[in-house]
Amino acid sequence: MKSREILSGRLPLFDAGADPWVLRHHDQFLYCHSNGTNDAICVRRAPSLLGLAESESVPVWRGPEGGKFSRELWAPELHATEEGWVIYVAADDGKNPHHRMVALVRHDPDPVGPYEFHGPLALEPDRWAIDGSLWRHPERGWFFIWSGWEGHENTAQHLYLCPMADPLTPSGPRVRISSPLHPWEKLGSGGPDGLPTINEGPQVLLKDGWVHVVYSAAGSWSDHYCLGRLSLPPGANPLDSAAWRKAELPLFASTESIRAPGHASFTTDADGTDWIVYHSARRPGSGWDRQVRVQPFVWDGVFPVFGAPGAPPVGLLA
Repeated sequence: MKSREILSGRLPLFDAGADPWVLRHHDQFLYCHSNGTNDAICVRRAPSLLGLAESESVPVWRGPEGGKFSRELWAPELHATEEGWVIYVAADDGKNPHHRMVALVRHDPDPVGPYEFHGPLALEPDRWAIDGSLWRHPERGWFFIWSGWEGHENTAQHLYLCPMADPLTPSGPRVRISSPLHPWEKLGSGGPDGLPTINEGPQVLLKDGWVHVVYSAAGSWSDHYCLGRLSLPPGANPLDSAAWRKAELPLFASTESIRAPGHASFTTDADGTDWIVYHSARRPGSGWDRQVRVQPFVWDGVFPVFGAPGAPPVGLLA
């Protein structure tokens, strides 16, 4: 019974964790995450989603003491490449305005082992950047998407993307495709404290030529944190910011029992079931004190349907 509760999101997969990244590669699931002090990157692997909870967390890279990109390692993502593996992670020297996206590489078919520091991605222009993710358009090739500041002040986080010549080489300047716009995207922000408005944690889902970006919005420190959706129709150019369509309402938001669901990743098991992996606040008002949950989702035509946190769409895990 406990397994079913975990797989429906009613109980956490990990009692502590944030910004979960899960990848299914051949016959194994991989979970890439920062350690508890955000100064090292770890990878777990298991033959099933549930098995990740009992798997060994293996450190694969640690920021060098006093290094420019050694601290505040946020939201690492593990991606397979033709040469082996790459991990993208936001890193700084302990000062948040210095956050940039950096890449770690491993030239080995086994994803679990030591990674080398490749360096910061040459995103243009050079600005604060976090939550980077690589994705491939079925017709237009590689793109990188992330959350960043327009200038040098922390007033708002926007979503940007740029083309990539390969998984490590940007080939054009950034294009802004989303800014906090709707009232629900701005909750928990602004006011006398001047807290920024937020679009962050972008993740890409592809379906029948459509490109969907599922992103996190509202104050990440608040119970208002939630998931929104941008969609790009077939044939449209991802670099045309006007072509992206933003959903009017949040896609996945707080319930009475599970608060502040956000920063999701997605995977599919061997049976073809699609899964959302996300973090939530440990309790109402706990802010960045988070847990990691999983639950299945379905499609309504070309659009993803998640249900509610802890309550997957009707018929799943009934």
